[in-house]
Amino acid sequence: MRDAVMSFEAWIIFALFWVVFVTTPGPNAVNCISNGMTLGFRRSLIGVLAILTQATLFLLLSAFGVTALIAASETAFFAAKLLGAAFLIYLGVRGWLSAKKPVRVDERPGSSIYLRALAIATINPKSVAGYLAAFSQFVQPGVPIWDQMAVIMPTALTLTALSYIGFTALGAGLGRAALGAVFNVWFRRLTGACFIIYGVLLGTATSPGRV
Repeated sequence: MRDAVMSFEAWIIFALFWVVFVTTPGPNAVNCISNGMTLGFRRSLIGVLAILTQATLFLLLSAFGVTALIAASETAFFAAKLLGAAFLIYLGVRGWLSAKKPVRVDERPGSSIYLRALAIATINPKSVAGYLAAFSQFVQPGVPIWDQMAVIMPTALTLTALSYIGFTALGAGLGRAALGAVFNVWFRRLTGACFIIYGVLLGTATSPGRV
């Protein structure tokens, strides 16, 4: 790592910021835990791959300045947040209603697992806000952006992968420990309630580009 691109101290600060960003529980974490419980650890990694796809896309868009434009557009942000809120609330209500059904291995195809996780990751306004914060605080104007991306992207993607693999493993462990138990019903209701709460919060969110 070259000092001209990012000093070691700046890299540590960025890494700590990103750890907090990807380990704070949100829709992605809840989805990973839910997948782990119903799909098993290995198949749930498809969902983690989808989150990494979204992270890569948002990092590239941030480098090009596109996320800043999205945040600055009232119409685009309003439409996106309503669509996202409806989707999360739908997932939450469906999860709550199906909580009493016996837990069995989910036979959804890999494409369905991937697309659902990608949708959840993409509609989260926390993503836009996080990437804007990362690029406004850590990117140096006088240094070529792609030189800096060579440091930022591997760090961000590695920490993102470790975090959501951890949430997935947690879900898989809970699924094995509580399969068919009363605890399982209430935990699934809790994850459903979390999706509903995230949907409501998303629907009332203000643009990350505004104070």
